[in-house]
Amino acid sequence: MAGWSARRRKRLARTLLVSGLLTLTAAFATGGFGLSQLHLFGGAELKTAASRAHTSPATSRGPSPVASALFAAGSCVAFAPTGPDRHQTVFLDAGHGGPDPGGQGITQTGRVINERELTLPVVLDTTALLRADGYRVVVSRTANSSVVKLGPNDLSNSLFSLAGEHRDTAARPLCADLAHAVVLVSVHFNVGSNPNQAGTLTTYDAARSFARQNVELAKLLQTDMVSALRSQPGWRIPNDGVVTDTTVGNSLTSAGAAYGHILQLGPARTGYFTSPSLMPGALIEPLFLTDPFEGSIASSSHGQHVMAGAIARAILAYLAAARS
Repeated sequence: MAGWSARRRKRLARTLLVSGLLTLTAAFATGGFGLSQLHLFGGAELKTAASRAHTSPATSRGPSPVASALFAAGSCVAFAPTGPDRHQTVFLDAGHGGPDPGGQGITQTGRVINERELTLPVVLDTTALLRADGYRVVVSRTANSSVVKLGPNDLSNSLFSLAGEHRDTAARPLCADLAHAVVLVSVHFNVGSNPNQAGTLTTYDAARSFARQNVELAKLLQTDMVSALRSQPGWRIPNDGVVTDTTVGNSLTSAGAAYGHILQLGPARTGYFTSPSLMPGALIEPLFLTDPFEGSIASSSHGQHVMAGAIARAILAYLAAARS
């Protein structure tokens, strides 16, 4: 679950009410939070991070921190290629994590599932496939944790505050930038207001200088994912298409509504977002967790392998086309 459509805002509003976070919304709206508190890092910190970041592929097969001073342990780490080195880096983002459970769904057996636990194995499976093809892969997180190193104002009742959510999401494109990635793919799952909502959806940003590459990547991800899922017996997953992030932008706050983009993909905005991605990217939501059939696929090892294969194939096709 990435940007916040109307149906998602309704679900999140209930969560915020239960956790007491609506007070933070009011504080933001009335000036209780300065905009500077929502910035991920200041210019000096960003320059320091960039100077410390790894600029060459990791030399070990285990995870190597990209900029450990800025990110939580096990987050924003690089994996070296296991195949012949292509000398390029792919960034993969496992949506949500730690204090942010993401969307909640249910399987056909009635088991409750959370998005943060399901995006990670898909990303790690995709990582292994891309490394075998010779790519260095940087992932936003390797465990059920935040991406950003948490500060004193980032949590409320064990969940992210609005400021913490903003910082953690903005940390993902920053990680991709520090890693010098050539492409960014963020993996999420969708949720709906009823169990009949289903299908695969891919989002891109049309406001960037590399918008053409964004849409090309998004179309490859969408096509390969739908094809891979439908290739499995009985998996008649709907094709929900490719859309721009202006249709699913963050509107939890007035500043988010004015921004109108997904932070993982969108441009900079003075006073709100200072670390935009510097490379083409797209965000894919392969399935709806609130559809018990699709939720069962998302929570199965087999389903996760199928989705990872589709994402890897799309990225490889995109990079091959970019080289030609």
